[in-house]
Amino acid sequence: MRPLTLRVTLIALVAATAGLRAETHRFVPTVFATTLSHALPPVLRINSGDRVITSTVDDLGVDADGKTVAPGPNPQTGPFFVEGAEPGDMLVVTIEKLATNRSTGSSPSTMAPGAVDPGAVDSRRRASRVPWTIDKANGVVRFDLSSVIRNVDWRTRYLSPTYELPLRPALGSLGVAPASDEALDTTAPGPFGGNLAYVGLTAGARVMLPVFEPGALLFLGHGHARQGDGEAGGSGIETSLDVEFSVKLVKKKQWPHSSVIRASTIAGEFEILWPRVETVTYVMAIGSATSLQQALQHATTELHHWLDDDYGFSERSASIFLGQAIEYEIANAIGPDFTVVAKVRKSYLPQPAPPPELEQ
Repeated sequence: MRPLTLRVTLIALVAATAGLRAETHRFVPTVFATTLSHALPPVLRINSGDRVITSTVDDLGVDADGKTVAPGPNPQTGPFFVEGAEPGDMLVVTIEKLATNRSTGSSPSTMAPGAVDPGAVDSRRRASRVPWTIDKANGVVRFDLSSVIRNVDWRTRYLSPTYELPLRPALGSLGVAPASDEALDTTAPGPFGGNLAYVGLTAGARVMLPVFEPGALLFLGHGHARQGDGEAGGSGIETSLDVEFSVKLVKKKQWPHSSVIRASTIAGEFEILWPRVETVTYVMAIGSATSLQQALQHATTELHHWLDDDYGFSERSASIFLGQAIEYEIANAIGPDFTVVAKVRKSYLPQPAPPPELEQ
């Protein structure tokens, strides 16, 4: 057996052995985090490759049984301590399954003041929450106008006084402990992830997060049955979720993590600074800031660096490409922290050249 063939075989054997050691943990949360901090005691210690089956409560701390088990806003399940994680590493969280676990949710009853012209809405009504029915069997959420707005005969206007939209469960929050010994409110987004309020944090997404503290300390929560872009109503349809996720720890020396184009022995030039997301269709970067422009800049720069490191682009070729291929989503447009997603379709990326023939 030639040296290269032997090396490839050994790598495959090591990967297979690591896979056999991976465990599945069933974790039932009984306490919930109300801050994002490395100082909180871990609820569970897990290893790279492990899978966790757990649940979240809604933004008010209500669980699957309709009981209030934690104070709001946005109580989190976690933190999960990932063995071997150190500052400078990257944590890859794959959301394997995400499902609503009760038949009810709620949303605000007016637009968020930050999403419309000043004075355009009565912000006093924002505190009023309205109920939604979650029909998981049919994959929809429903709102009955006549049960809430009773001073209008809706049947004179519509065949049915019901809004019906596709069910689209997503995590409003997913992140690790922030840097510099910070203890942040669970409503905060940042380089660590946190309250990103992005509709794309759903089943099948691979979320890449920079590690700032030993163990990474992973938090997740703030379940949505559905949410419109920009969180223009102030929140999604808030509910509790059943979650299954797996983690992979990528050590700093292993950059770039995916090595789609470049050889895995080539160190990446850019460390991950902001969350990255990969789906079947897109590669994405997420940026947050107190201004919408700065959030867009963070997201665009992170995506630019990712293409440079992992997909064979140079600085100039990435600029030429992204100028015409980039798409944006506004995850949170209402402030005080804005969140923007910069993304590009994977089908637009140049196809990698075939590898040189292996020595026989």
